[in-house]
Amino acid sequence: MHMAGPTTMRLSSLLALLRPALPLILGLSLGCSLSLLRVSWIQGEGEDPCVEAVGEPGVPHNPDSRPGLDQSDEDFKPRIVPYYRDPNKPYKKVLRTRYIQTELGSRERLLVAVLTSRATLSTLAVAVNRTVAHHFPRLLYFTGQRGARTPAGMQVVSHGDERPAWLMSETLRHLHTHFGADYDWFFIMQDDTYVQAPRLAALAGHLSINQDLYLGRAEEFIGAGEQSRYCHGGFGYLLSRSLLLRLRPHLDGCRGDILSARPDEWLGRCLIDSLGIGCVSQHQGQQYRSFELAKNRDPEKEGSSAFLSAFAVHPVSEGTLMYRLHKRFSALELEQAYSEIEQLQAQIQNLTMLTPEGEAGLSWPIGLPAPFTPHSRFEVLGWDYFTEQHTFSCADGSPKCPLQGASRADVGDAVETALEQLNRRYQPRLRFQKQRLLNGYRRFDPARGMEYTLDLLLEAVTQRGHRRALARRVSLLRPLSRVEILPMPYVTEATRVQLVLPLLVAEAAAALAFLEAFAAGVLEPREHALLTLLLVYGPREGGRGAPDPFLGVKAAAAELERRYPGTRLAWLAVRAEAPSQVRLMDVVSKKHPVDTLFFLTTVWTRPGPEVLNRCRMNAISGWQAFFPVHFQEFNPALAPQRSPPGPPGAGPDPPSPPGADPARGAPVGGRFDRQASAEGCFYNADYLAARARLAGELAGQEEEEALEGLEVMDVFLRFSGLHLFRAVEPGLVQKFSVRDCSPRLSEELYHRCRLSNLEGLGGRAQLAMALFEQEQANST
Repeated sequence: MHMAGPTTMRLSSLLALLRPALPLILGLSLGCSLSLLRVSWIQGEGEDPCVEAVGEPGVPHNPDSRPGLDQSDEDFKPRIVPYYRDPNKPYKKVLRTRYIQTELGSRERLLVAVLTSRATLSTLAVAVNRTVAHHFPRLLYFTGQRGARTPAGMQVVSHGDERPAWLMSETLRHLHTHFGADYDWFFIMQDDTYVQAPRLAALAGHLSINQDLYLGRAEEFIGAGEQSRYCHGGFGYLLSRSLLLRLRPHLDGCRGDILSARPDEWLGRCLIDSLGIGCVSQHQGQQYRSFELAKNRDPEKEGSSAFLSAFAVHPVSEGTLMYRLHKRFSALELEQAYSEIEQLQAQIQNLTMLTPEGEAGLSWPIGLPAPFTPHSRFEVLGWDYFTEQHTFSCADGSPKCPLQGASRADVGDAVETALEQLNRRYQPRLRFQKQRLLNGYRRFDPARGMEYTLDLLLEAVTQRGHRRALARRVSLLRPLSRVEILPMPYVTEATRVQLVLPLLVAEAAAALAFLEAFAAGVLEPREHALLTLLLVYGPREGGRGAPDPFLGVKAAAAELERRYPGTRLAWLAVRAEAPSQVRLMDVVSKKHPVDTLFFLTTVWTRPGPEVLNRCRMNAISGWQAFFPVHFQEFNPALAPQRSPPGPPGAGPDPPSPPGADPARGAPVGGRFDRQASAEGCFYNADYLAARARLAGELAGQEEEEALEGLEVMDVFLRFSGLHLFRAVEPGLVQKFSVRDCSPRLSEELYHRCRLSNLEGLGGRAQLAMALFEQEQANST
């Protein structure tokens, strides 16, 4: 046995202490060594600083470049070019496209062309349009009849010659000329073909676009080889954009050389002879499936796999058969959707058991988001109480109002659905009949949809006929459906806007500030807009010998015309004792063309480029009228301006409201005035149509009384079929002013005017503070 010395013991103790840190020390040492080696290698690869680099004459030497490496392989160093605008050159506004896909050159996926004739345009073609038009971005109908009467909602192209080959050639030429740069795929079909639109759209979405493809139901030519095939026109066929571009130069030659009585055979021979491309029924794992419908065959009795999976069914002899086919395939799609929902719900339920929360984490209904969880008392979603006759949450603030219109239909549908689900669950043991609705509650959850809780008084009937009254509570949910983009007519930001400003005598002084704001916001940036001043004189104002109350306004308008050459501010003089907004608009409407875009303003409006652009985009001729909600500043005496921003380090400043004006200093509080509706954007043709409808429904003294109590927005709301778009407009900021509510206005307009003045005084906190200070002053 040996005894260790003191030195050995100390060394062992030190190693025992350092053993946990040895891997860290070794790793740091190895990392430092490798870093030093890498630095030495990089320095060794560099050029010798004592050797002068010799380059080609005329090429500047780059000291950062390395020998043996291409300049394009080096890292790219961006160079920031500062923007410089020459003040001597006039400012030119850059017009941007409405959609980014237009600027990027993006294309739509599929265009559908339907070949029709004079005899079937109003029957089969209409049936095709009603069954599949809403599934495709563009659906065109081509006919050889010249001057064909176009059915409503259909875009028909008439070529003037009904020869089949000539019609096909002109159709392809039209598609190439007008849509060759906008679509990736072109589907050509006949009007006696039913197409399963969702399946066709999914097929086009799975195919690659950078290839020449002629896809359909392949048929062999008589006496030709297996490679020479054409696509049967009755079942439709797909043409890629690249193939259409290559085929375009050969159309004239094919029309003169190839004689065929059928357009599909003519197209097939043209593609084979000129490009060597034949029809295929399968490509990239995607097969074009079709079904030939036997004569007098009932679609409801078809159950074969070929029918159930078909993209196209042919022939369809009449329109009613087209609708029956659409009903059959729609039912199949609905059954498939319900089956997939049940499978997904079962999978979600099985997987939820494996989560930490278990069954407690399973939301109802399965697969939908859980109810919204409020984080504070201000985020609590309230329930609205209703019965079968009344609702207790009214839009006008009254405690009780009749349940009618869409709300009544919605409640009725919820009660019927609840009764149907109860009968489905408990039949045949029990059958329920509704007695009445005891209580109803509903709320809108932005994450789920509309939730209902219903207390129903039911009569339960057993199989033996025994009856008993039961009260049961049920919960229902109307989930939010898939959000879709509604097709809207195309509008452009280059449309000229005609501003219309009605001016009363009492508003003449405020009009000077409007003209200065108009010059700064419209004339200075050279906006494409004009202004018409409608000067409204009273019965005894502006007459002979009396001073003109609008003399200053006319002088200011002339001064703006002098300051901005080429600008003309028109004005119209009207004499009226009780001016109505509709009557004043009638005067202006007659002075302008029907395609004029009006922007009806007030003397407190401050138009600008952003406001004008939103006016152009939101007012659509024949479709929509736009009435913005302006931001109204509070009374400065009750709602003082906020303190200016503090010094650095004092903390973040509160966000500025829409009434913030950097030129005036501190921001001013306010609110969006929903009671005011004097500002609006609409087209003259739409206004004339609504005005004519008003005159047709109301006549004589009734029309005169109605005009006194209506504004332009009310005319569009009651006597027009257009969409009425009402939205807040942060670009319209108005200073506080007390509006003059004339007693000659109708009761509703007078009430709205008074309510607008009262709500514009200040917020609840400012009004409460002012009332408190007044009470304190009175008490002392």
